Amino acid sequence: MKAIFHADKNWGIGKNNGLMFSLPKDMKFFRETTKGKVVVMGLNTLRSFPDGKPLKNRVNIVLSPEDVDEDVITVHSLEELFEEVKKYPQDDVFVIGGASVYRALLPYCTEALVTKVDASGGADVFAPNLDENENFSLAEESAPQEDNGYTIKFCTYRKI
Repeated sequence: MKAIFHADKNWGIGKNNGLMFSLPKDMKFFRETTKGKVVVMGLNTLRSFPDGKPLKNRVNIVLSPEDVDEDVITVHSLEELFEEVKKYPQDDVFVIGGASVYRALLPYCTEALVTKVDASGGADVFAPNLDENENFSLAEESAPQEDNGYTIKFCTYRKI
């Protein structure tokens, strides 16, 4: 299992149940990386999508205490989630948010694909700071590049 997200310089990942930045290069990277794969999310993340609909061309798994009537697989516990994801190649499973789901599942992820944004987005939710996490190390980092007026870097953290 892998995590994927973008984070501001404070490891903020969202604001008002949405993204803080409009980053076309980051969105393209997300689409290309997760297309045809399995995405795991919480209910608030699902609700943050256009019309609250699941992502197309992916298996959408929602970790939620309540049943979701959408075209998703609903799991109610980590135990149920782990049973469900056993059906898929582990490298095809991506945790996509939100903050509580990242906190719960990062310990089980082998990699985290983080687009770092060199700005503060005024976040109200945060991902764990992987630069300070003894279980992960920065394995790869792209050169800085411009994306819609922001400087970003694509970073891969691997579990130690």
